[in-house]
Amino acid sequence: MNLSGRSAFVSGSTEGIGYEIARSLAVEGVDVTVNGRDAAKLDHAVASLQREAPAVSVDGVAADFGVAADVERLCSEIVDVDILVCNVGLFELKAFQDISDADWQRYFDVNVMSGVRLARRLMPGMLRRNWGRIVFVNSESAVDVPADMIHYGATKAALLSLGNGLAKLTEGTAVTVNSVLGGPTYSAGVARTVEMIAEQQSIPVDDMKAAIVSANSASLLQRFIEPAEIANMVAFLASPAASATNGTAVRVDGGIGASRPVRA
Repeated sequence: MNLSGRSAFVSGSTEGIGYEIARSLAVEGVDVTVNGRDAAKLDHAVASLQREAPAVSVDGVAADFGVAADVERLCSEIVDVDILVCNVGLFELKAFQDISDADWQRYFDVNVMSGVRLARRLMPGMLRRNWGRIVFVNSESAVDVPADMIHYGATKAALLSLGNGLAKLTEGTAVTVNSVLGGPTYSAGVARTVEMIAEQQSIPVDDMKAAIVSANSASLLQRFIEPAEIANMVAFLASPAASATNGTAVRVDGGIGASRPVRA
């Protein structure tokens, strides 16, 4: 990917999609800084990545994007990087009437303002050096908001708009800003949710997974997407090979967007 010698910060990267993104960049020769809320999980992720990519530097910064003081400290500690991947995010199944104002605020703080604050901190250096990549790990839910996760979908739609607007600030430079719209991915968070529902319904986890996939008739893939498949696209967008891709939303959704009928 011609990324050797570059540096990256990946938010929310101690497990799941974020970890796979950090791993995909590290094995391409990128010095990576990972992030998470739990210090023990962060240390484990750093050690694991360092074993997989011993030739690069791997660091970790603990911070909770839902805590203002943590965000302020993190932004003061991060040095300029070539690649910013905004992956951190919250999701949950919740009825609209049960979503409180506090829930809405927390979702905007983590899902939207994390990207705002990181881009505000790191984008000026990219523009000054005339090279950089910002990738927002987004969701298909940004364009087709789920009825049982309206707060999640609304914040992802806002994040999509943020990426589109920031791209316009890169005109005439070698800096790009793109979003990846993932479909149903078996991330660590999704796995925990599936396991919880399976336990509640007293059925095996594999049967629960199969039922969810079968219910999603719009998916051409007809299986959960693997975190590494999202990471592969992020690594491409971060590379020089994607130099002409800017201000767009790339789908890694298993064909959901292609198969969904157009509504009048």
